[in-house]
Amino acid sequence: MLLLELGQVSYQRAWRLQHRLVKARQEGRVDDVLVLVEHDPVITLGRAADRGHVVASAMQLQEAGIRVHRVERGGDVTYHGPGQLVGYPILSLQARNLGVSAYMHALEEVMIRTLRGFGLEAQTKTGMIGVWIDQRKIGVLGARVEKGITYHGFALHVAPDLNHFAFIVPCGLTGTKVTSMKQELGYPISIQHVRRRLVHHFGQVLDATLQPTSIQQLTC
Repeated sequence: MLLLELGQVSYQRAWRLQHRLVKARQEGRVDDVLVLVEHDPVITLGRAADRGHVVASAMQLQEAGIRVHRVERGGDVTYHGPGQLVGYPILSLQARNLGVSAYMHALEEVMIRTLRGFGLEAQTKTGMIGVWIDQRKIGVLGARVEKGITYHGFALHVAPDLNHFAFIVPCGLTGTKVTSMKQELGYPISIQHVRRRLVHHFGQVLDATLQPTSIQQLTC
């Protein structure tokens, strides 16, 4: 499996890249790929999202430099921004003998193990997608599968601006409190350090050896 780390990029750039990688994976031109990024501030709405769950005005969003995009993933409304580790696995479920539900639970487990490595005990909630510390959400998921290939994925709140989450009803869940690793630990944490640990746990949970690659090396 390949590992592509892009640093901070716009949501639109990562979205277009995902589409190219999905097509290339469907055609067998690339192996499975895990893309890791941070995003410029953006709010995304999934297929069934309620636009009313973006509660900020257009002026507030403009002043905060936050764009809004509707995309084809599952789920409702999500915020992405600097300090949040976002992962887009482009992989074949059949090749890894996974159903959609097992795949989503695997992504939750990756985040739970990553958090545990920093002394933070997180868990899932019955009937809900995501990762929580007590009643505070720290990890979100939203995926899509086309012809057996996954894209979109997960986001772990390392040290994003938590004030920006007040602009939305996170994941459409009224009253949801959002937290971050920085908030829970009480001190700053390097997203590079978290990224290394997450890659390790992703490999363990998905039974994959991740080999670093670059845009130039990918034939998509």
